[in-house]
Amino acid sequence: MSRLKTASSACLASARTVPSLNSHVRAHRDHRHASSSAGPSKGPKFDEVVFSGIQPSGIPHIGNYLGLFLPFLELQSSLPRSTPLYLSIVGLHAITLPRDPNILRQERMDMLAALLACGVDPERTCLFYQEDIPEHAELAWILNTLTPVGRLQRMTTWKSQIATRTSSSPDQITDLDLKLGLLAYPTLQSADIMLYKSTIVPVGEDQTQHLELARDTAEAFNRAYGDIFPLPQTRIVPSKRILSLRDPSAKMSKSAPLAASRIVLTDPPEAIRKAVKTAVTDSEPSIKFDPEGRPGVSNLLLIWSSLDPSGQTPEQLAEQAQKDGWGMAKLKDAVTDVVVERFGNIRAEYERIRQEKGWLSQIAGQGRAKAGEVAKKTMEEVRRAVGIDKL
Repeated sequence: MSRLKTASSACLASARTVPSLNSHVRAHRDHRHASSSAGPSKGPKFDEVVFSGIQPSGIPHIGNYLGLFLPFLELQSSLPRSTPLYLSIVGLHAITLPRDPNILRQERMDMLAALLACGVDPERTCLFYQEDIPEHAELAWILNTLTPVGRLQRMTTWKSQIATRTSSSPDQITDLDLKLGLLAYPTLQSADIMLYKSTIVPVGEDQTQHLELARDTAEAFNRAYGDIFPLPQTRIVPSKRILSLRDPSAKMSKSAPLAASRIVLTDPPEAIRKAVKTAVTDSEPSIKFDPEGRPGVSNLLLIWSSLDPSGQTPEQLAEQAQKDGWGMAKLKDAVTDVVVERFGNIRAEYERIRQEKGWLSQIAGQGRAKAGEVAKKTMEEVRRAVGIDKL
């Protein structure tokens, strides 16, 4: 597909600078092979499958890019082509909290275009909308019959919503404020993973609790109905927690009221320059990487290090800048330059792709067909095991 050749080569090159995740995957593969050569083991052997999902929550910002996109691109470029890769835009998860239907419809397509612009190759990766595959919801319902309510009530998605709502109106919260979909969110996530018999799930540290539930749920299903599912392995994505440019005590967020608090993939150079120039640092004249003591300066150094092709660490960049006698203005200029350089091609590619709605629909249809074939086969096994197959 000629369109794929115009995707940002910088994205794909930078993906190779994230070795940690792939080394985890190789370690898992080596461990699995070592286990099989040591002697017979119980249960079936499962081929390696990688699954990841992302919510359609608007055009991604630089934190999304560094935290999810680059690690996934590294897997795409380095794993054997025989290893299936699934990347799902999870619209069913998005509606667990109220969303404007028209905005959600637009943001689903925005996310698809952004992933393609950044270098996700639909010929290598099965890129699809979760809601296009009805088996996700069907398997989630069956898993609901195995999942303890008490376990779900201890999940962070549920507890964080209770905390948020009670802090704003502690005397007014009722059971009507807390919806079943939010409680069952982690079960749907388990279904997402298990439907493709995923063995590797790259996630951030904040999602490890959900992956533990998915593993436990697969184990519970296998005990009840036979060995249909592998037990998915959590693979922690190397953490790059990008902070708000206007409030270094908070994580960068699309929902923050100030646009200058974040950098999104489609920002033009002047918007990037303004955001970095007005980034909150501190009154110290030196440049030092100290995330605890100097979060604003350290945030800029982390962004620079993550995008700079030299591969230098934030500490090394800070040391060189200090040696050269840089002040904050010079540091911000350097950060601006590297962000503008990296995002320029992505922005142009995104704007071109976003206008090609027919091609986006074609890519979504291609992913739907490929994912749907696997999902249908899995659900035939599940129905037969549970006893609700066709008679």
